[in-house]
Amino acid sequence: MGDIKAEDVFKPHILAKYDPEMVKYVLEAKAAGVPAQHEFPIEEIRADPARFAATWSKDVRGYERVAEGGVASKDGYMVPILIYHPDPALYGPGPYGLHLNFHGGGFVLGDLTTDTQLCLNMRDGAGVVVIDVNYRHCPETLWGKCVEDAWAVLLWARESATSLRINPDSISIGGISAGGQISCILQHMARDAGVPLKLCLATVPVTSEGFLYQEYTESPFPSFHEFAYGPVLPWARMKFFGELCFPRDNLDKICAQWPEWWAVPLKAKNWTGLCDTFIRTGECDVLRDEGEAYAAKVVEGGNKVTVKRYLGAPHIFMYLDWHRKHEFDADTNAALRQAHGWT
Repeated sequence: MGDIKAEDVFKPHILAKYDPEMVKYVLEAKAAGVPAQHEFPIEEIRADPARFAATWSKDVRGYERVAEGGVASKDGYMVPILIYHPDPALYGPGPYGLHLNFHGGGFVLGDLTTDTQLCLNMRDGAGVVVIDVNYRHCPETLWGKCVEDAWAVLLWARESATSLRINPDSISIGGISAGGQISCILQHMARDAGVPLKLCLATVPVTSEGFLYQEYTESPFPSFHEFAYGPVLPWARMKFFGELCFPRDNLDKICAQWPEWWAVPLKAKNWTGLCDTFIRTGECDVLRDEGEAYAAKVVEGGNKVTVKRYLGAPHIFMYLDWHRKHEFDADTNAALRQAHGWT
């Protein structure tokens, strides 16, 4: 790790809360020169995606029981998907429960290689079909198309239940970070459209105005202030995503096209009649408190909610090989098996 010391990377109050395994990971990543994507122009990232890909990304196209597909969004755009089917030798011939997964990346980064380890875990550990959705990203498309893409895949999956070998009345949704926000939005949309969902499994979701702030001090949430200068998802990275998703010169158009609560789920008007919800946060994450605030609103609406905060964990804890990740995977499978009635 060269001469890089924890004190060179962490502010004292942040270092005191980080799990030692995560401190080691951060220092090793710094020593290895892993690029911080938000420090580069988006054009450079797009020109060399392999250089900037997350270290845990893996291409599983061609794997057994993993199939590529595409779904037409509202405007005709074909949304790329990967469909993971469980092993019939373990879980029978179906029909199976279905889980829709939406990756993170600030609505700017990520693809169908980002969450492959999570999708394989859910398929093999919970016995559900998993559809991983590569919704459209900013700045190439207007923010909000991501939600339309996700909604289109949900509706298509229900209509394609026979060919997918799924039960259309046993569907769950979930995602990490930006994908968690999409899941929260779809949870409300499904309620309004009468589409039954078994579970919303949102992890470290964006639920407030974090992408719209000019300064982190605008946030009412203590965790946003406490970890604004942390080594994982610092304020600079949030601002990077916000400027690409909600540019000032296009903000009026974005706000006029979509409901306000899409951008800020905490501003949703109706919190009753939502599906069961499992919100997971990381103790050392700027988004911790707003994720838990979303859970509190779901509780206030009279819905069933489980909340878990993973101690010592930063924003990306579920991707890294350590005890909290293994705990996370076990929690995921237990929640999905319960939601879909697989005991």
